[in-house]
Amino acid sequence: MIDIKLIRENSELVKENIRKKFQDEKVVLVDQVRDLDEKFRNIKVEADNLRKLRNQNSDKIGLLMREGKKEEANNIKGEVSKLNENLVDLESKEVEIKSEIDKIMMSIPQIIDITVPIGKDSSENVEVERFGEPIIRNYEIPYHADIMNIVNGLDKESSGRTSGNGFYYLMGDIARLHSAMLSYARDYMIDRGFVYCIPPFMIRSDVVNGVMSFEELNAMMYKIENEDLFLIGTSEHSVIGKFKNQIIRKEELPIKITSYSPCFRKEVGAHGIEERGVYRVHQFEKQEMVVLCDRSEEADWYDKMWKYTVDFFRTLEIPVRTLECCSGDLANLKVKSCDIEAWSPRQKEYFEVGSCSRLGDAQARRLGIRVKKENNEYVSTLNNTVLATPRALIAFLENNYLEDGSIRIPKALQPYMGGKEFIKRETN
Repeated sequence: MIDIKLIRENSELVKENIRKKFQDEKVVLVDQVRDLDEKFRNIKVEADNLRKLRNQNSDKIGLLMREGKKEEANNIKGEVSKLNENLVDLESKEVEIKSEIDKIMMSIPQIIDITVPIGKDSSENVEVERFGEPIIRNYEIPYHADIMNIVNGLDKESSGRTSGNGFYYLMGDIARLHSAMLSYARDYMIDRGFVYCIPPFMIRSDVVNGVMSFEELNAMMYKIENEDLFLIGTSEHSVIGKFKNQIIRKEELPIKITSYSPCFRKEVGAHGIEERGVYRVHQFEKQEMVVLCDRSEEADWYDKMWKYTVDFFRTLEIPVRTLECCSGDLANLKVKSCDIEAWSPRQKEYFEVGSCSRLGDAQARRLGIRVKKENNEYVSTLNNTVLATPRALIAFLENNYLEDGSIRIPKALQPYMGGKEFIKRETN
């Protein structure tokens, strides 16, 4: 959500930003909101003048009553009554117009960073850098579900009976590996000065509206029936909501939190839910990092955060690359974003395992999160995936699958697996 002052002072910049995001149908909204804003401010001035006049007349009434001029006082009371009626009408119009303005402003995209490449969709995202040599095996790498089945680690048939498509049972050493990766990701971020957090897994609608766009809401969130609660799609939403309507002392910034949560997503869209494997599912678990900082530090924190994820995957000996998200692939609240993709030896290509995003003051403005300064300006918020599994588990399994059907455990993860160096193939 941008500052409405920007529309007042530079509406052409806002329109050009909309065009860069290939949302031309929204250009007309800029003029609409500018006209509504002018109307709102005129009504507000008129209402303020009426309040001033009402207060002056009220003071006169008190003076006249004390002087015994009851008739004259009653005449002014009649004028005050009419002023109150006009004020009620004006205040009703204020509320109505403000609601219209807010609704439009929520759909106008955030101003993107000048470094963001211009493109229509994810197919035009730009590769930035590769880390680690892609592994090409001289033996076949099975599909990830088959690797899990080799060690009796996946049961999709039972989850189909209990929950339907898009869910799974992880069993035995695969379930342990899944938890080990999350525990390692937690400790990895704690060692880098982040505070560990387990947040609420449900949030109210006012928090949802503060942290994401309407388009994301409809495609992602599950609503609890007959409750003003939604299941979170990522712990970032709940963590940012923690600071709703707070004024943070400058010396408290930056606030660095690493949060664990299960995540629930509808996954509405063209991709659909994966029937056989666990790449695209309704439920997964994630270790996230969230930073609240001063605007002047936002760009520096963005670079630190995506590098943390790259370094984390490299400690697991998984080759990765970073992709700069183009303008058309950015959600409306984002200023800049990059995806971290892991190498798939089976497909011989990269696939997304996380993303790092700058949101400027968009979330803070919606939720009223400020830093205590002379003008109490809004903070900047950033978020980044440390580890989202089972997607990261897929990358791990493919990159550590051995020809004999066993799975190698890198040294960094062995303490979390009880010292195991390999997960052995199950023999019947």
